[in-house]
Amino acid sequence: MDGELKAGTILISESGTKYTVKSLLGAGGQGEVYDVESEGKHYALKWYFKGSATSRQKKTLETIIAKGSPDKSFLWPMELVAPQSSEVFGYIMTLRPKNYKSIVDLMKNKAQPTFYNLCRTAYNAASGYQKLHAMGAKYQDISFGNLFFDENTGDVLICDNDNVSFEGSKAGGILGTPGFMAPEIVRGEAKPSRNTDLYSLSVLLFYLFMVNHPLDGKLEANIKCMDMAARVKLYGTDPVFIFDPQNKTNRPVKGYQDNALIYWPIYPEKLRKMFTKAFTEGLTSPNKRITEPQWMDLFANMMSGMMQCPKCGARVFYDEELEKAGAAHTCWNCRNTMQLPVKLRIGKNLILLNQNSKLTHHHVYGDYDMDSFVGSVVQNPKNPALWGIRNEDKVNWTYEKPDGTQIPIETGKTAGIAAGVKIHFADSVGEFH
Repeated sequence: MDGELKAGTILISESGTKYTVKSLLGAGGQGEVYDVESEGKHYALKWYFKGSATSRQKKTLETIIAKGSPDKSFLWPMELVAPQSSEVFGYIMTLRPKNYKSIVDLMKNKAQPTFYNLCRTAYNAASGYQKLHAMGAKYQDISFGNLFFDENTGDVLICDNDNVSFEGSKAGGILGTPGFMAPEIVRGEAKPSRNTDLYSLSVLLFYLFMVNHPLDGKLEANIKCMDMAARVKLYGTDPVFIFDPQNKTNRPVKGYQDNALIYWPIYPEKLRKMFTKAFTEGLTSPNKRITEPQWMDLFANMMSGMMQCPKCGARVFYDEELEKAGAAHTCWNCRNTMQLPVKLRIGKNLILLNQNSKLTHHHVYGDYDMDSFVGSVVQNPKNPALWGIRNEDKVNWTYEKPDGTQIPIETGKTAGIAAGVKIHFADSVGEFH
C-alpha cells in the first residue's frame, strides 16, 4: 500500500469512532480513498491531500454532513476524521459494493445491462439528482466518474459528494469535468448551478444510452490535438449536437464513432426528441433544459414499453410515434415484424401488457414510485387464451365495459384485458387499447 496512510493506522472521527486503515482503494486529484474498518464493518475513507485540505473544504463537508443524504443512492459523507495534530483530514462514507460498475465499464464492454436495467439506471440517476436539487443543492460535477450502477438491478450509487454546495453558500472551486460542463461554464460566463447540473445530467444519460458523447462527431474526429483551445471550441463556443436535425456538420464518423450510429435508431422517437432538445435548445438556453421529472416520466414509460421478439428474443421498445405514423415495429436485431400487445394508458403513462408485466405505483398514482407494484398481468387458469390484470392495490378498482356497465374489482381479483374497456383506479382512469 503506497498511500499517505499506512495499513493499521488508527484514526478517530469527530464522534469518537475508531477506524483502522486496511488498504488503499484509489486516488484522485483531491486525495486518496481507503478501505477502513470499525467494529467489524468496512467503510470508505476519503483522505485529502494537503493542498486540498482547506478550511473551505472542511466547512463544506460540515454543511453536507449536517444536511444529510438526499436518499440511499448517494455515498454521502457520514462524519469527519480530523486529527488535531494534523493539517489534513478526511471523511467517512459507505463503502461502494464491488458489483457496481461505471459508464467507463459500459464503454469497455465490461458491463452489459439489459435495456430494462439501462432505463432503470437512468431513471434512478435522474431521481437521485432531483432529490438533491430539491434540498436546495447543486452537485457541480456530474460525470461518468461519479455514477455507479448495478447492471443486474439498475440501482445506482452517486459518489464524490464532497463538492456539493447549498443555496446561500459559496460554490466550491470545482467547475466540473471536461466534456460534462455546460457551454456557459466552458466559456467562463457562469458558475455551477442547477441548470448547469441539468446539462451535465443530459450528457451523462446520453453516454448511458449511446455510449458516445453528444458533441463528439466529425468535428471531434478532425481535431489533431485535443488541447484547451480545441475543448473550448468543441464544448463551449461552437458546440453542435451530433444528431442536430438542422446542422449536419457534426454527424458521427462511421468506423470511429459507431456506437452512436448503432444505438440512436434503436430507441423510441420520444427519447431521440428529448436528447435533441437537450443538445440544441439546451446548449444556448439554460432555462429550457430537460428537467429530472421529464426524464423520469420518459424512462418510466420506456421500462413499461418493451416487448420481446418471438423470433430472436431481443427486447424491442414500443414507439408511439411509429404507431401514429402507421409504420410497423420491427426487431432491431433480426428485422422481424412485431405484433403489438394490448396497451393500458393511464394519463401520460403507457404500459404494454406482456406476459408477467407489472403495474407500478407510479403508473397509477404518478408519484415516481417504480419499486411498488399494484397489479400484475396474469393468465386465466381455466382458459389460457384469456388474460387479465390482478388487483394488488390496497383499494378496489372499478371495471367499466364499453356499454357503461361497471363491475367492482376487489383486491386479489382480476380485471379482464379487452380493447375499449376502462379501469377506474383510486384517482385515475386507465383504458385498454
